[in-house]
Amino acid sequence: MLDDRSLNRALLARQHLLQRTSDDVPTVVEHLVGLQAQNPWSPFLGLWSRVAGFTTADLDAGLSDRTLLRMAVMRSTVHLVTARDAPVLAALALPVMAGELRANPRRRAALDVVDLDRLVERAAAYVRAEPRRTTDLGAHLAQEWPAAHPQDLSAFARALLPLVQVTPRGLWGRSAATTWTTLDTWVPDAVAAAGDLTVADARARALEDVVLRYLGAFGPASVADVQAWSGLTGLRDVVAGLRDRLVVLPAAPARAGGRTRELLDLPDAPRPDGDVPAPVRLLADYDNLWLAHAQRTRVIDDEHRLRLRTPNGRLPAAVLVDGRVGATWAMTRESGGRTGRRVTATLTVTPLDPLPAARRREVLEAAEPAVRFLADDADAHVVRYAG
Repeated sequence: MLDDRSLNRALLARQHLLQRTSDDVPTVVEHLVGLQAQNPWSPFLGLWSRVAGFTTADLDAGLSDRTLLRMAVMRSTVHLVTARDAPVLAALALPVMAGELRANPRRRAALDVVDLDRLVERAAAYVRAEPRRTTDLGAHLAQEWPAAHPQDLSAFARALLPLVQVTPRGLWGRSAATTWTTLDTWVPDAVAAAGDLTVADARARALEDVVLRYLGAFGPASVADVQAWSGLTGLRDVVAGLRDRLVVLPAAPARAGGRTRELLDLPDAPRPDGDVPAPVRLLADYDNLWLAHAQRTRVIDDEHRLRLRTPNGRLPAAVLVDGRVGATWAMTRESGGRTGRRVTATLTVTPLDPLPAARRREVLEAAEPAVRFLADDADAHVVRYAG
């Protein structure tokens, strides 16, 4: 019978958060099936927490040579993914994104006046000619549909086309407007190698592969967990077709008095003992670790999760204490000194519940190198405990 602590240790082991891995960055990104990356800095910390010796130059190199890229895939959110994974994940995500677009009441007026097939054709030609900023894409499409707001038009293009956010956006310490081109323009060889994923058999195989890889990175898990992570629905039949390749594991009820849960897993995936020590790790905002399950008690208490949730769905950056979300953190930068140019970066840790003195020391020790990594251009670094 797996309890939350056992599930936690299995998850941490597969996420390289029990022990950092020596694998190279593309291998890690592919194993994790991407890292959430709405904020360009987020995957840098996500990888630093998981990869031994990771430097910002490692990820910059992958983005620059297009081994890695940033685009909307799972849950219609921007992820860092490998070029090899991007065509498959985009093909699976596009129908979901198109459905969300059509169901969005805020876009209804624009949908009523726009020919979406024509919009896809026009937008694709425009961003293939050269990468375009979001505002330029919207303005270009508004020439044909002046009754629609340019923001709605660019949103339609992003939902209906596999678009990549091109560099220099996403590189460490670089600031650039969000600029788009099509996936087949950015990594044509990867798209050609993926084949036609609109064919039913190819799509079915891709779904099976993604489910198996999800379990390898986030399992043991239920069908509901896979769907929560991917944003896809109707996966029960897909999982049923894989049962002869999986093991079924009983897990403790999600709440007192509930029924034993049935979780699925890869036979040889790591499932360490729940008593294995877990080091303190700082996570980036929106880290998939605590977004990848419908039932999240393996990483965070429900009361804490509900308290941290905001109306717009924003999640804070978290600190894992004994493997669970036990604190949040935030960083500020202040200029001072005689010239006003000396920059001090302060990382503040706020516990969700009071921590024992020993745990507090562990947290502060883990935060010291983290603030130096995150603010590598600052003159001074400070860690503050707000508890």
